[in-house]
Amino acid sequence: MLQTPITAPFRADVVGSYLRPEYLHQARRQFEQGDIDANALKAIEDKAISELVEKQKAAGLKVITDGEFRRSWWHLDFMWGLNGVEKTTIDRGYVFAEVETRAESVQLTGKISGKNHPFIDHFKFLNQFSEAAILPRLTIPAPAQFLAELLRGKNKAVTESVYANIDELIEDIAKAYHSVMLDLSAAGCRNLQLDDCTWGMLTDQRLTSGAVEAQKEHAACDCGLSHEPISHTQKIADIAERYLTVNNAAIANAPKELTLTTHVCRGNYRSTWAASGGYAPIADYLFSRENVDAYYLEFDTHRAGDFSPLAKVSGNKKVVLGLISSKNPELEDAEAIVSRIQEAAQYIPLDRLYLSTQCGFASTEEGNNLTEVQQWEKIALVQKVAQHVWG
Repeated sequence: MLQTPITAPFRADVVGSYLRPEYLHQARRQFEQGDIDANALKAIEDKAISELVEKQKAAGLKVITDGEFRRSWWHLDFMWGLNGVEKTTIDRGYVFAEVETRAESVQLTGKISGKNHPFIDHFKFLNQFSEAAILPRLTIPAPAQFLAELLRGKNKAVTESVYANIDELIEDIAKAYHSVMLDLSAAGCRNLQLDDCTWGMLTDQRLTSGAVEAQKEHAACDCGLSHEPISHTQKIADIAERYLTVNNAAIANAPKELTLTTHVCRGNYRSTWAASGGYAPIADYLFSRENVDAYYLEFDTHRAGDFSPLAKVSGNKKVVLGLISSKNPELEDAEAIVSRIQEAAQYIPLDRLYLSTQCGFASTEEGNNLTEVQQWEKIALVQKVAQHVWG
């Protein structure tokens, strides 16, 4: 267990998911084919996670995750673990710039609750590796992400058959997440990251323009984002308020010892992306009013826009700049990264800025198109630049 209170974020940080070793891919295939049982798969997952933790520590990271090695998706596996939710398939997968994903989703079977979520045991396994200066982190999809998934495609009709009133739906989502947070805190969790691509979708002008064709093409994408189609009359502000409401309701009265952070990006599947646009359209909602402790933000390409919206980050909240790509194998120039950090410091003080990769290396089990060696070279670059900038 932790001996001293260390808190996220860290000057050199990561988003959370890592490339799976080949033997783990093979084990998952064997499990799907019925060649091994759940206990055998868990033993292999335990081994892979244990090895990953040692690699994270050897890399000098102050935060460890399980790499999301027990999951197929960064978001759906958590949703399937909630009560009142089951796995389903829909007409098509999430649409990315160059590829379409598997057509898997969630469907309600009854009222939602977060009691006895399997991720609690997942965290307990990770927590055994904590040290005085090593913080275990759990990553889960944000409440807004779950809400959006429930209103995606054919899911919407099923959701409305269980919840005729969307306010009741939002209330139960918030209660379920709060229940999970309490259980995680009791298990020793001190850093929970809410991965939230709903905001990334709202930065894309192809959607916010209300163009019908854009709606058809991009109604389900963005790092696994599902999104309600936006009609000509529906205002982005209404959707942003809804996402803000469900996220803040879940966060309200969370355990004080639990540092709550959020990660926002525009898509991360097999090294491709799903949405483009700067943070300006959502800054007044996400940066000014969402009650998190820190933001992990994609800034590795021009698709994320400039740093000026960071001026809207309220209070003493912190910002982790995702300036180093987890998609591309090419290693960034360290001096260029330093220059970009200095540019961001024009809008938010340097002592509230941190550095990380732009997203995880494997938001789904397929992973991005780079090698494990290149993955660790990226993390080493994060460490090198952070040391240079902050000492």
